[in-house]
Parts: sequence; structure tokens; C-alpha cells
Amino acid sequence: MSTMQLDIVTPERKVYSEQVEMVIARAEEGDIGILPHHAPYVSPLKVTAAKVKKDGEEFFVAISGGFIEVRENTVTILAETAEMPGEIDIERAESAKRRAEERLADHKQEHVDFKRAEIALQKAITRLRVGKS
Repeated sequence: MSTMQLDIVTPERKVYSEQVEMVIARAEEGDIGILPHHAPYVSPLKVTAAKVKKDGEEFFVAISGGFIEVRENTVTILAETAEMPGEIDIERAESAKRRAEERLADHKQEHVDFKRAEIALQKAITRLRVGKS
């Protein structure tokens, strides 16, 4: 089967760099599926559990925003944060999810930044999905 290079990079480190068969991620305009020899493409990413297919096996990577670029049979994800399934602390992610849900449920608090709480909830849910996969 044909493959392409996938590089997932954060400001702190290179998270992943391998030949893969497919990548699916949530871009600003919706989900995008990328196969080898995809046309050039650049887009901001939303919080997403990027699905990667390698050697016939599928796994997810938790991505917290950033950009995706496709060119010359290479997919580069420049992420704010990225975590592989084995790197996720499930207990910490569940705690973050509870805190975000509590902030969103407390409509009487004027100082609560609801947009920030929604993003925190999305990140926690994504981390839990990837960590438990």
C-alpha cells in the first residue's frame, strides 16, 4: 500500500514522525481525510482526535489546535499540543473535564470565561477519547 510521511510537531517536541497510509483530522472547515498523493492543502485545526492509519492499524492522536499542511506527499501537523494514547493521564483529563463542566454549569458567575471553558471541555473530552482508545 502507498504511504506518506506524517510529522506531528509541537513547540516543545516532535511527537510523531512515520510513514502512514491515512490521516483524518478536524480542520476549520470540517473533517479532512488525507491519503498519499493528496493535493497541497493548508488549514487551521480545531481540537481534534486525529485518526492515523499505519500498517493497517488505526490509532488516535490528541491535537489541541494548530495547523495542518499537506505538500509533496508529506502531512505536517504543527500543533499547540499533541499527545499519543499512552502519554495521556486519564485521571488528570477526567478532572479537567469535571472542572470545565462545573464552570459551564455556573451561569451566575460573571467572571467565568465560557469560551475558554468550552475549549477546555473539548480538550479534555478529546484527551479522554484518545487515552481510552
